[in-house]
Amino acid sequence: MSIAKTRSGHISGLQMEVITVEVDISNGLHSFSIVGLGDRSVAEAKDRISAAIKNTGYVSPKQKNQKVVISLAPADIRKEGTSFDLAMALAYLKASGDIDFEYEDILFLGELTLEGGIRPVHGLLPLLIEAQKHGFTTAFIPQENSDEARLAQNIIIYPASTLKAVLDHLSRTKKIDSVEPQTVLCSAVSVGLASNRDVLHLRDMAFIKGNETAKRALEIAIAGCHNIVLYGPPGTGKTMLAQSAVSIIPPLTYDQAIEVTSIYSLAKLLNKGLITEPPFRSPHHTSSVVSILGGGTIPHPGEITLAHRGILFLDEFPEFEQRVIEGLRQPLEDRVATVARARGSATFPAQSILIASMNPCRCGRGRDNGCTCSLKSIQQYQKKISGPILDRIDIWIHVHKIDYEKLSLMQNESEKSVDIQQRIIAARKIQAGRFEALPEKNMKYFNSEMGAGDIEKYALIALDVKDILTMTAEKMELSGRAFHSVIKVARTIADLDKSTHIQKKHVLEAIQYRQKMY
Repeated sequence: MSIAKTRSGHISGLQMEVITVEVDISNGLHSFSIVGLGDRSVAEAKDRISAAIKNTGYVSPKQKNQKVVISLAPADIRKEGTSFDLAMALAYLKASGDIDFEYEDILFLGELTLEGGIRPVHGLLPLLIEAQKHGFTTAFIPQENSDEARLAQNIIIYPASTLKAVLDHLSRTKKIDSVEPQTVLCSAVSVGLASNRDVLHLRDMAFIKGNETAKRALEIAIAGCHNIVLYGPPGTGKTMLAQSAVSIIPPLTYDQAIEVTSIYSLAKLLNKGLITEPPFRSPHHTSSVVSILGGGTIPHPGEITLAHRGILFLDEFPEFEQRVIEGLRQPLEDRVATVARARGSATFPAQSILIASMNPCRCGRGRDNGCTCSLKSIQQYQKKISGPILDRIDIWIHVHKIDYEKLSLMQNESEKSVDIQQRIIAARKIQAGRFEALPEKNMKYFNSEMGAGDIEKYALIALDVKDILTMTAEKMELSGRAFHSVIKVARTIADLDKSTHIQKKHVLEAIQYRQKMY
């Protein structure tokens, strides 16, 4: 009889694949099939589509003696989810002659109910953002996704609650009001969080008594996006320090907020509008490789991606499965998580700060506190963290036990998080200015991302300081990566000190953070 087309979209990683929905209707005994490597939810769409069309006032495909074939092209890409329902129903109605409209620059997204309603879908924001790059000017989406859709710019969005509403709009019977785009300014540089210095964060650093060295190390780690390990006996405040890091990390810029919100939308974890605060993820040590690094038949983001632009806290680091620990090598180095499977691969952003905590041995006491572990047991416990992972940890800090008398006498006179945060914001502004001239494909935001060439160009070190650095590296037998790590940390310390050049005191402080527990 005829062929009709509409357009929908599918997210792979955070990249969009344009899906062309083609419907062919021909004479013959009734049959209805959907082809194009769809999962079970796609295959079941034929029943949802048939019922929705019938309950919208049109003749159901199942009530006609005809052969209906719906193709989701390109057919070599695996597809999942229910977001193609709306596009398939409209393409069928167009092919059957019930409605006619142009489809080239219009994106249709939505799951259909049996009575003709449109349910919300996941991953809408990254789809809309990517749709603009593919030349789409208009999108029809579920009404319940309106708040999320408002975050997309430069695309006309029509939210609809029913299939009939979309049909009425396309036939010019009754127009749907478009969504007004939302403009939000949440830049750490423009607003900050220090407008009221008397307000304490719920997890403020001011509440932590003692451990000033550990607080300083966390400030450096967050300023330059360096990975850090807190080690020491149980009960010394390692977990509290890590959790308090959320009070000093700067808020997200608007572009970063859109990026994080897109990830959470794709992961089906978005339950509100724009995410403006950096995420803090703290998975349990029994978590699987897939849950931490991402994966699945069709790859989905893991915890390291959900922590993008924020903090990934791994408590009891050596207790994580060995494959999890070793799997962190590539994300910690490249700041992206690449998931490859037989049925597809995807690359997810993983620009997060790793904060890990661990005990000095399995009993946790350490040699100076009555440790009962044998030397072999201690070595086995510590060797769970392999050399390549050790090299990717920029800062190691020992968290000491605080004397009980000091705990009872000390007052909350510690520096507030809001003051620490202001120094971090200033240091990050210096880094942003340093790398702003780089081309977009090589763009860097933090000192921790510098390569060997960048270190030569941006890490300005005096000759006498270089001699100290070289002698120390030889004495400590640092690897090339660890040597560069010391320089990057020193560069961040210098930025916090608002110093153009890396001075002797900056290098010496950076070196002390390489003194690990063994």
